[in-house]
Amino acid sequence: MMTSVLRVLSAVGLVVALGACDHRANVANKEDMMVASGFRFVPVNTPERLALFQQLPPHKFLKQIKGDKIIYIYPDPTVCGCLYVGNAQAYTNYRKAVFDKRLADEQAMAAQDLDNASWNWYPWGPYVVDPVFYY
Repeated sequence: MMTSVLRVLSAVGLVVALGACDHRANVANKEDMMVASGFRFVPVNTPERLALFQQLPPHKFLKQIKGDKIIYIYPDPTVCGCLYVGNAQAYTNYRKAVFDKRLADEQAMAAQDLDNASWNWYPWGPYVVDPVFYY
């Protein structure tokens, strides 16, 4: 009985750890795109910065207007424990990079679907090959 409980707890722990790794990888990829788009890395390296940093919602873009300038910040307590700061152009560049990546991902998925189109569907029955036949 105790062995099965330990196995279940080990499996749950593994799933949680893998989920955390996936989240860290997603955040790291996002941050790579931010830096490439013009965001600056700002370390949280003083007690005053840390106190302010802890008040911010993690992994969300925040917009601040200072006079005629718009500043975007992105706090990351998970990967770097830092703040990314960029202007309106950096944010626009980032949004374009995200759009381009999604488009490329969709095109790759569509190309994969075309490869699957050459697969032989007939052993699966006529309703798979021709849905009208099934109805």
